[in-house]
Amino acid sequence: MKIEIVEMQERKAKLLLSDANPTLANALRRVLIADVPKLAIEDVEFHLGTIGDESGTKEYKSSTPLFDEIIAHRLGMIPIPTDLDLFNFRDECEECGGEGCPNCTVIYSLNKKGPCTVYSGDMMPVGEVDLRVVDDLIPIIKLTDDQAILIYAIAELGTANKHAKWQPTTGVGYKYYPDVTIDQDKCDMCGDCLDICPANILEENDGGVQVTDMEACKLCKSCVETCTKDAFEVNGLDDKLILRYETDGSLAAEVVLKKSLEILQDKFGGFIDLVETIE
Repeated sequence: MKIEIVEMQERKAKLLLSDANPTLANALRRVLIADVPKLAIEDVEFHLGTIGDESGTKEYKSSTPLFDEIIAHRLGMIPIPTDLDLFNFRDECEECGGEGCPNCTVIYSLNKKGPCTVYSGDMMPVGEVDLRVVDDLIPIIKLTDDQAILIYAIAELGTANKHAKWQPTTGVGYKYYPDVTIDQDKCDMCGDCLDICPANILEENDGGVQVTDMEACKLCKSCVETCTKDAFEVNGLDDKLILRYETDGSLAAEVVLKKSLEILQDKFGGFIDLVETIE
C-alpha cells in the first residue's frame, strides 16, 4: 500500500491510498481511531466542605448543580496536549511502578468561584505550563453566587480500546477513488447534469462537459440518473482510496498518522511471527 499525503493540516488530513483495498484502508482507520494513545483525565479528586476566597472574608459551598461523576466525565472528554515521546503508560512506568510520576501523569487543578461558567481553560497544569488544555472554551459547569469548585485531576496515557476519551481522531472515513467517464459523442449539452451535481464539479468546456475535481466526486451517480443519453459512467477504483480524518487537537494530524503506521507495522509483524510458528 502506498500513501500519498494530499492535505496535511494541524488537525486534519487527507490521504490517497494506492495499491490498496478496503481491507487495508479499514485496518488503518481502526488504528487511527482505537490504538493511538493520548492523555486524558482518569482520576478526579473533589474538595469537600467550604472554600474561602482570596481575602478570607467569604466562604463558598463546595457544591455544584451536577453530580461529581458527571463533572468527572466531562473533564475526561477534554482534549489534553500529548507528547508521546515524553510520557509512558502509567501501568508500564518503570520510574514509579504505576504510582504516578511526571513521566506518566499530569496533574491539573481547577479552582473557580461563582457566579460564573467554568470552562476547560480554567484547568491549570501543575508545574507544566506547556500542557494547558487545547481548547479553552469548552463549558464544564455553571456556578451560582455561593457555589465553588476545587478539584485536582490526573491525566494519563490510554487508548480508545479502553474508553472513548482516549480517542485522538474523529470523522475517520474512506471512499473509493472516483472514476468518471463522459462520452462526449452522446452528450447533447442539455445542462441537467451541471445543475444536479451536489459537488459542483461539472462544467462546460469546448462544447462538452468535463470534471473539474475528480477527488471531490461523491460517487452519488446523480449525473448518471439524470442524463437521458447515458453519457456518464461513474465507478470507484478498487485499488485506490481516499481517507480523511481529523484530530481533537491533543495530537497533530501528522503525529497521529506516523504513530498509526508504526502500530500497524508492529501488528502485521507480530502476525507474521505467529504464522511462522505454525508447524
